[in-house]
Amino acid sequence: MLFNSLEFAFFLPIVFLLYWFLTPSGTNGPRYSLFRYWHVSEQTALRIQNAFVLVASYIFYGWWNWRFLLLIAFTSFCSWASGLLINTSPHALSKGEEARRRLFSPKFWMIANIILNLGILAVFKYYDFFVSEFGQLFGISTDSLLLKIILPVGISFYTFQALSYSIDVYLQKIEPTKDIIAFFAFIAFFPQLVAGPIERATNLLPQFLQKRTFSYDQATDGMRQILWGLFKKIVVADNCATYVDQVWATYDTQTGSTLLLAAILFTFQIYGDFSGYSDIAIGTAKLFGIKLMRNFNNPYFSRDIAEFWRRWHISLTTWFRDYVYIPLGGSRPEIPAHIQHPDRYKKLIIIRNTFVIFLLSGFWHGANWTFIAWGAYHAILFLPLILLGKNRKYTNQVAEGRLFPTWRETLQILCTFLLVVLGWIIFRAPHMPTLLHYLEGICNSSILAIPWLMTRLYYIPTFIWILIMLIAEWINRNSEHGLYLKNENNISRMLVIILAIVVMYYFLKVIDSSNNFIYFQF
Repeated sequence: MLFNSLEFAFFLPIVFLLYWFLTPSGTNGPRYSLFRYWHVSEQTALRIQNAFVLVASYIFYGWWNWRFLLLIAFTSFCSWASGLLINTSPHALSKGEEARRRLFSPKFWMIANIILNLGILAVFKYYDFFVSEFGQLFGISTDSLLLKIILPVGISFYTFQALSYSIDVYLQKIEPTKDIIAFFAFIAFFPQLVAGPIERATNLLPQFLQKRTFSYDQATDGMRQILWGLFKKIVVADNCATYVDQVWATYDTQTGSTLLLAAILFTFQIYGDFSGYSDIAIGTAKLFGIKLMRNFNNPYFSRDIAEFWRRWHISLTTWFRDYVYIPLGGSRPEIPAHIQHPDRYKKLIIIRNTFVIFLLSGFWHGANWTFIAWGAYHAILFLPLILLGKNRKYTNQVAEGRLFPTWRETLQILCTFLLVVLGWIIFRAPHMPTLLHYLEGICNSSILAIPWLMTRLYYIPTFIWILIMLIAEWINRNSEHGLYLKNENNISRMLVIILAIVVMYYFLKVIDSSNNFIYFQF
């Protein structure tokens, strides 16, 4: 079920009403609950509410293919059980050497769950890729060995979410839960199930274990964030996609300027598409009294590539930081006593760790050499910042306390944006030969020609929508989303109404052929 579909337009209000008004509310629950005379304990009411969330989430996820439910249920059960086994194994009873030597230690159960979940992900997402590459390397046919199975929607997202739970239980950052319904709801919570944010158990799971009450202010802000997300997806991203797809389909006949403009528009397409999904997910969660982590923080206003990655797909970058980068030594690796040049050694370790997480990040996106090249490209961009010790230079918002950036900040933002545009060309290319031909097409004298898009007047609104998106997010760059209203007034209300009309217009135009979100394929 897509967020930008007619089915979801009916699904969400029905689930919202049932969630707040049909589930028992406990002794001090909402006065408007239809079961307000059904006197049950708050704990029982919470379990019924979580069970309803789980059922709704499985309906949402099973809308694509009911077989996917078997896999997510299996992943959820194994991860839930691993938490209990970690807690009841010798590590929880004794920290002596005898306990550490026992086979079924906490570390064993954590590693077992990691291997199981990554193994499932590898089979569905990477098996055919490696088999095909092996066959091409040695010149043998591997068609009979290919599984050719459908990649379950969102498997990369909920797998990482499940992994973080068992790791955090092992590290004693969170107590394992015995409430299997709450845990299954945590893994399958429908707003963020198929494309994130990749939540941590330390943030999301406790919210399923405590009473939730309806907040009008939170719900109205959630509705505005949903509207903003739909605007970015339906109005900005999908309009950019029309041009981008046409150019990529005929890239070998296009001028360099047309190819460059398509790359710039894809930069806004993928941002509007993915951050739009995140806004819809976070806003939807607010309707149910759940707070999800922020996934995007105005990445295209970044002054260097390190700042960009602190603001882009935050849930994934922080996941790799906490569970890969820091365990490898992070930015403060241990330096052996025999090392003669500790500073140089430290830099090398940091560079190694940076390349590891970026290559893994690229590979996480899919089994394609272009994704790996995209990760390597960004790792290379990090090198000067690491060597100069400036990779943590910009941790605040640009133009802090000012309406406009300085000329220096403007130039930094533009340079960083162009570097990101080049990276998105690598990301968008279906395979390496196409990538090389596309880049070759840009780097010639036709770069000075007028892009054919500029001769089509019906594309002008696309640029207007992009400009509106950038202005709104610049004004609200210190807020949670571009439509966040601190002091609501008549102008603010009018802006919301206008955006709602625009979104509805474009929604009705494409209702029979809603475009998938880009990150559904990952």
